[in-house]
Amino acid sequence: MNPAPPSSQVNPNLKWVFQTAGRTIAFGFGSGLSPIAPGTAGTLWAWAAFLVGEYFFSTEDFLWIIGGGILLGCWVCGHVSEELGRKDFGGIVWDEIVAFWLVLIFIMPANIWMQALAFLLFRFFDAIKPGPIGMIDRHFKNLESLASAPSSIPQIIWRGFGIMVDDFAAAFFTLLIIAFIQVLVH
Repeated sequence: MNPAPPSSQVNPNLKWVFQTAGRTIAFGFGSGLSPIAPGTAGTLWAWAAFLVGEYFFSTEDFLWIIGGGILLGCWVCGHVSEELGRKDFGGIVWDEIVAFWLVLIFIMPANIWMQALAFLLFRFFDAIKPGPIGMIDRHFKNLESLASAPSSIPQIIWRGFGIMVDDFAAAFFTLLIIAFIQVLVH
């Protein structure tokens, strides 16, 4: 199936999102359809999924899941962005999910307060995009425009990487602040 050309932007709904596995993943299994703060809804979904996953997966398993999620995310985020005809649609939340899993894998085991702090810091850095995070985000948003013809596979993957990379920067700064706090406390 060829993606819709950007001139005919799609307004995603539950039926559209669950038509393909790529859309379902990109939209965080429906969490990205939240009418209010879809990135926050996706991050909450990531947090809940991680806590449930701890009963079934080892740390090594989670590292493989996160690594695979990063590679998969470059494809699905770029491809669904192409289908939507928009560079970085807010409902695409797989980037928040995988980046927050990365935060959790480094801080766990942690009490609920440290997890909540990680959540708040991550959402702050992802939503506000201060300093280098904003520079990264602007760089990729200004790098390319969606052409009227379908993009090549490398262009789609690069677009997906651009969607995901600012969330990894937000995860990095979240972990940096948490490490700083832990040094002060201990």
